[in-house]
Amino acid sequence: MTYPTTGPATWFVTGTSRGLGLDLVTQLLERGDNVTATTRSIERLTAALDGVDTTRLLPLEVDLADQRQVNDAVAATKYRFGGLDVVVNNAGYGFLAAVEEVTDTEARSMFDVQIFGVWNVLRAVLPGFRENRSGHIINVSSILGLTSFPGWGLYCAGKYALEGLTESLAAEVADHGIDVTLIEPGYMRTDFLRPQSLGLPSAASDAYPAIREMTEAHQAMPGTQLGDPAKAAAAIITVATTGTAPLHQVLGSDSLGLAEARVQTLGSDIEAARALAVTTDITEG
Repeated sequence: MTYPTTGPATWFVTGTSRGLGLDLVTQLLERGDNVTATTRSIERLTAALDGVDTTRLLPLEVDLADQRQVNDAVAATKYRFGGLDVVVNNAGYGFLAAVEEVTDTEARSMFDVQIFGVWNVLRAVLPGFRENRSGHIINVSSILGLTSFPGWGLYCAGKYALEGLTESLAAEVADHGIDVTLIEPGYMRTDFLRPQSLGLPSAASDAYPAIREMTEAHQAMPGTQLGDPAKAAAAIITVATTGTAPLHQVLGSDSLGLAEARVQTLGSDIEAARALAVTTDITEG
């Protein structure tokens, strides 16, 4: 992909009314780029952008799980701005519960946002990107798409699925001139761990006291996280404008350390599995 250099780029960003998405939209507008920002509340988004020049903003309330709404949003973007250059799938929320405690409804709601919503966006934008032989898809995952912790099973399941989807996509569209990047942040100083962004089980079990303790610790964490969402937003812009990022772009020293530890652990597991692994091949007469 060749990032536009003769005029403003056009971005389509999901999950924009707070946190990383809001910082990204703010910086893009300050750069003079065109931005379609999807949100569950235009009122909350516009209030958060008070004082920012929103001339180049197209705010849209979109249910990402509804393919028709997503298609209409992409069509409105092209109509308003004449094209589309970069898509950032950022919408998401946390969920802290033991695997046993997660209901079917809670699991499906998570995947509606983390996977099916992303898939709807991809179906809507890829034909145009292929026709133009350009475009950049940036999927915001998490370090919990590379490693996992007790209590984060549902969230990790969604992010692990996003990682697999994105890796396959990158290989499929490389010959069409389309760039694909996974962003894998650590903890950022956003509302991610506050009640409006963190889901909890509707029926918690007394069998998992350690997870209840961890939940209390996480809810006390806001304001102390290491990651700066404004710097993370600037990093995403760098990823798009330079086109030089790897497929897996971790953000934050905490994320980097956890990723390195995961690679070491996985390598150890593979070595430990080697002796038994080679015994299951078919042996010819």
